[in-house]
Amino acid sequence: MFRHQKELQFEVKVDRPDPMLARQIQEVLGGQFGEMTVMMQYLFQGFNCRGEEKYKDMLMDIGTEEIGHVEMLCSLISQLLDGASPEDQAEAAKDPATAAIMGGINPQHLLVSGLGGLPTNSNGVPWNGSYIVASGNLLADMRSNLHAESQGRLQVARLYHMTKDEGVRATFRKMLARDRYHQYQWMEAINELEEKNGVVVPASFPPEAEKESQPEAYEFWNLSEGAESEEGPWATGSAPDGSGEYVYIKDPVAKGQVPNPEIPDTSLHHDLTRKKVFSK
Repeated sequence: MFRHQKELQFEVKVDRPDPMLARQIQEVLGGQFGEMTVMMQYLFQGFNCRGEEKYKDMLMDIGTEEIGHVEMLCSLISQLLDGASPEDQAEAAKDPATAAIMGGINPQHLLVSGLGGLPTNSNGVPWNGSYIVASGNLLADMRSNLHAESQGRLQVARLYHMTKDEGVRATFRKMLARDRYHQYQWMEAINELEEKNGVVVPASFPPEAEKESQPEAYEFWNLSEGAESEEGPWATGSAPDGSGEYVYIKDPVAKGQVPNPEIPDTSLHHDLTRKKVFSK
């Protein structure tokens, strides 16, 4: 069950209309790493969560908070669009750089939503359910959540420096703070799960099951020009779980065969065996 409360989680108030900023903010609403993505990702992970109840409860808590963040951004976009008109688009076009970069006001904010937020990114591409990860493996999902929060916070931080509107910046600061906590939260969950099951996913397919392929689990193959990658901790020393030592392969040699696929049946019309006929 969900229950909506009329008040926003944090105050949203802009200093002045800015239709082009509204278009930019669409990225952190309906883009790949926007609030719609983390909202749906956490909720679906929570809906499908098995095992300890604390993980499901946490996912539902944060997923529900993200619903509120979607609402906040819609309110922010609406306020930035207040008073917008086709004339504003013409005004934006007077600056060649602005017109080239942004193309003026997002016409869908006028034509489709009537001065409201949309489930799209900053270029008008609709939000896509394939953006979310909900695999059922808690450690894999928590790592995906940390990645999503990292990318999302990065984009909000970039937007913060793209506006001088102090009202918008105040909202962004709240979002940046919450995104920072969410990163902490996923880190804590990841650490706890790694202590229980180890650092490699899935833990239920252990190294010994790799049989003769186990040595490849510790080899760094130098496959680009230069050897600077040898300087990183991923090239020498012990694996995080202490199961083996890394080996740096400076000049890797291919271990497989040259593929030699069979010629397919002629009904597939590859024309690989058909001789060209010349007419006189």
